[in-house]
Amino acid sequence: MRKDSRLSRVLHALAHMSHLGRAVTSEEMGKMLNTNPVVVRRTMALLKKAGYITSVKGHNGGWSLIGELSEITLLDIHRALGEPTIFTIGLSDEHTECLIEKAINESLSGVMDEAQSLMLRRFGEITLDLIANITPPSE
Repeated sequence: MRKDSRLSRVLHALAHMSHLGRAVTSEEMGKMLNTNPVVVRRTMALLKKAGYITSVKGHNGGWSLIGELSEITLLDIHRALGEPTIFTIGLSDEHTECLIEKAINESLSGVMDEAQSLMLRRFGEITLDLIANITPPSE
């Protein structure tokens, strides 16, 4: 299963947006994140729908933060991205009638649910200003 790096990439983009203090184009973000501007637009649209950013078309346009990073948590962004799966570890479902497989899946499921619950709880405690708290580069 392929890892989902959207959360860390979006956090990277939001931190840059905050430090730059101006609208940032999809092309600029694409260069920052080493990805295609179409991917940036698709992802930023999710944050816009959730109310964390806005966009302006045309000359001097781009994506801008609506509020302060101190008002947004990792959990907020995780939810805006559609709550992607936290872990890529999967349970076996090839032998659904096998008692051993059922016991293993039950054990793994409980541990993974507990770990995910803890992670999401911590995500709700961390605001974006805490992770973007670096001195902005001078322009």
